[in-house]
Amino acid sequence: MPTRLSTKHHPHDDAPDTADAFRRLATLPPGPQRDALRERVVEAWLPMADRLAGRFRNRGESSEDLRQVAALGLVKAVDRYDPELGNAFESYAVPTITGEIKRHFRDHMWTLHVPRRVQELRNRVRFAAQDLTQTVSGRRPTVAEIAEHADMSEEDVLAGMEALESFSALSLDAELPGSEDGYSLGDALGSLDPALDTVVDREAVAPRLAALPERERAILYMRFFGDMTQSRIAEQLGISQMHVSRLISRCCSRVREQVLNEAV
Repeated sequence: MPTRLSTKHHPHDDAPDTADAFRRLATLPPGPQRDALRERVVEAWLPMADRLAGRFRNRGESSEDLRQVAALGLVKAVDRYDPELGNAFESYAVPTITGEIKRHFRDHMWTLHVPRRVQELRNRVRFAAQDLTQTVSGRRPTVAEIAEHADMSEEDVLAGMEALESFSALSLDAELPGSEDGYSLGDALGSLDPALDTVVDREAVAPRLAALPERERAILYMRFFGDMTQSRIAEQLGISQMHVSRLISRCCSRVREQVLNEAV
């Protein structure tokens, strides 16, 4: 005959007396009879799992998802509970279900990695702010008020507030508020400036250029900074254009070789 669940209740109204059912489960081999009894035990404890899930509402997760996570924790508790240890199932199930819900928040809800201490600050700030909204009307509680109410430093309150904003991330494809042309957050981000490479190169060659003879420095300055042609440089210095070309090539090769050797 199938095992009947007792209607006797523990101090909590949603905690049925399933001691006999658990003892029966421990003796049954795997199969349909054990599966059916296990299912009835889980169903008997589901109201308590729902109550535990309700403690975590208004934290950014839907009630239905929380109930499913709590139910998963309940199933784990039923499968792992050992009645021979002498502890009531409720004392084992409550921390198991609660731990499963907290693990869900930690592993699936935080889109940015936040240290556990900061997560705790976030929760203290959130609870304090909720309490204070009942006493301050028409405005949000200040940092100082939250700090006093939660017995925290203002620095910790600010850290908790920042963590509140880190709980979910905004997509780079999300349209910016007030934008009517589809302008997204990603469009507002900067990109690498190719001129930065030029700055790095100039800083690398500067000491080598300074070590060149004065005439070579003047030729390179006129060519690359004054944007003068080789013919004009030759005319100004009274030398041939071919000689200017050879000097520029020789100086550039020397500076390049020195910079590359120094990098190695």
